[in-house]
Amino acid sequence: MTSYTFKNVTLDDLKIVQILAEKIWKVVYPPIIGHEQVEYMLEKMYSIESLEDQIGTKGHQIYLLQEDSISIGFLSFSVHCGDSNNITRLHKLYLLPDKHGKGLGKMMLEFVQKHSEQAGDKGIELNVNKMNPAFEFYAQQGFEVEKAVVLEIGHGYVMDDYVMVRSHQL
Repeated sequence: MTSYTFKNVTLDDLKIVQILAEKIWKVVYPPIIGHEQVEYMLEKMYSIESLEDQIGTKGHQIYLLQEDSISIGFLSFSVHCGDSNNITRLHKLYLLPDKHGKGLGKMMLEFVQKHSEQAGDKGIELNVNKMNPAFEFYAQQGFEVEKAVVLEIGHGYVMDDYVMVRSHQL
């Protein structure tokens, strides 16, 4: 029987997150944003230094999803965000492409929701690229578009995203 567990990422696990990000991003994102922007964003967001900053300075909680002790995805979030400090911000939710369609993304979202509710937050917000197929997944999970944003990320690149939100009162 397959067993799934969440492992809280320590500094020793950052290389695993980095390897998973590269495997996932190099499949999912080139059709959406191109290879050059993928490489730029991987270096910007998934260098060991950046990941250390996310855990340390920014206080992101990062977890690996493991299938029988093998890491197959990861997520990160922060509680007490937003204008009123009462929403959980989902920063990352990534799963190896061959693991899609098995209910694991939903399980990952439920994990974040549990932490959000325990923290007393009222809901979850996230950004998703407007062209990312994950948009449909989030919509199916009850997230609604709050607004569209275009964020400059340097080197002439932008993130053309939707901000989506879901309250816990579903």
